[in-house]
Amino acid sequence: MKELDIIPREYQNTIFETCKEKDCLVVLPTGTGKTLVALMMTIYRFKKFPLEKILILAPTRPLIEQHFESFKKSLPEDWADLQLFTGKTPADQRKKIWQTAEIIFSTPQCIANDLDKMLYKLDEVSLLVVDECHRCLKNYAYNRVAQKYKDQATNPRVLALTASPGGDKETIQQVCDNLGIQAVEIRTRESLDVKPYLQELEFERIDVDFPAEFVEIKVLLEQIYNKKVSELKHRRVLFGYASKTMLLKTQARLMQQKSKNINTFMSISATAQALKISHALTLLETQTMSSFITYLKDLFKQASEGKSKGVQKLVRDPCFAKAYTLATTLNKEHPKIQILLDIVKNQFQKEENSRIIIFAQFRETVRTISEELNKLPGIHADNFVGQTMKDHGKGNTTGLKQKEQKAMIEKFKEGTINVLVATSIAEEGLDIPEVNEVIFYEPIPSAIRSIQRRGRTARLSKGKLKILVTSKTMDEVFHYAAYHKEKRMYKAIDDIKTNFDKNIKKEFQETLL
Repeated sequence: MKELDIIPREYQNTIFETCKEKDCLVVLPTGTGKTLVALMMTIYRFKKFPLEKILILAPTRPLIEQHFESFKKSLPEDWADLQLFTGKTPADQRKKIWQTAEIIFSTPQCIANDLDKMLYKLDEVSLLVVDECHRCLKNYAYNRVAQKYKDQATNPRVLALTASPGGDKETIQQVCDNLGIQAVEIRTRESLDVKPYLQELEFERIDVDFPAEFVEIKVLLEQIYNKKVSELKHRRVLFGYASKTMLLKTQARLMQQKSKNINTFMSISATAQALKISHALTLLETQTMSSFITYLKDLFKQASEGKSKGVQKLVRDPCFAKAYTLATTLNKEHPKIQILLDIVKNQFQKEENSRIIIFAQFRETVRTISEELNKLPGIHADNFVGQTMKDHGKGNTTGLKQKEQKAMIEKFKEGTINVLVATSIAEEGLDIPEVNEVIFYEPIPSAIRSIQRRGRTARLSKGKLKILVTSKTMDEVFHYAAYHKEKRMYKAIDDIKTNFDKNIKKEFQETLL
């Protein structure tokens, strides 16, 4: 049987040795070879249990297709029967294929549904590979498959892969418990055995002044927001600081109450209005003026269609009307846009064959950025967004099917498109080529997403990461939140790893007695 042509790096060999003996969580930065560890484990377990199967899972169809193609290229032809399961394959056909397949690639939803219908069992699976395993929480399909695997497998082994397993110790421990993890192997960009293989990542935080002209609009919206918060406190349904998270929890609690009185209904309405104003403030402070105006227009439209009494009440507020009038007569865009255009222009002047990814939270922002970038000579930008179709008015819609997403990535590789302006869809998994620069239009308060975004550069060549932060706004709060969550995440993983290592040492000592 032919061995791998690829020579594993030292840290990949070290991780592999642990994975051979224990169900292992492997935390590696994007682009440092998690897939090769999975390939090495597949070969090892297949040789050890030649009559059993390997099951490889990834959360999206494009990602599992990518793994399938990668394994086909890496393994000798006819080495094993590799099969790709998707929702497009009829269930009865999957049942038939399962009988003879040796290495199965699938989304977790597909396998979970088949197991629920008892089309087959996992008793003959000698290795379960769970990619992007940070999703193995609550009732997600990964969890259902993992539970069945633990119950059914004769020779179980779990390999869990991620760049970022979660923001806190409880979440990471939950992922480990759900998968039956016994050991942790973690590396960061700073790990001594990884650092020689990674390129320099140049980081720059760019502070952006919040325009004085926007302040009056902000003050008007804050007046409405504070009125709604005061009402909720007066109705004794909200206590303490009124953050967006607290408002969402309050809303969920109120909605779940079985017996609702007039106070509850009025509180639900006030909470919804406060959340809408909170979103409007986020758009004003951190996004684009055009996205802010579009959102206010949508609220006016909802009110005119009588969709919600709360929205009707909101748009009748004099402060709301004045904020809208000021925004529509200002004729000024958020300064982030011009700063972004200058960054892109400078990069292409230095290196005309550059590739850049710009991440933004909202589709309306993505659309505005692309429109402005495409006015620059030599720049060919496009929107890289999820599948759901969204109407932006005047015949403008966004939404890409998976085939269209793949086609756009190919155009990006070829250079037909040289700037991808993306939402979270480009954060994990997809085979997006090396880029010269990653730009965050705004910080995000998630350690997982922040790590995945910046993992798009500085793999094979030097890369740059730039984050635009509007001063004295939610941008600053989110920037620090992500930074501290990431620090807590690595400490939590280290703590969990230490506990596993202690247990392994204890087990070893007990065998000597």
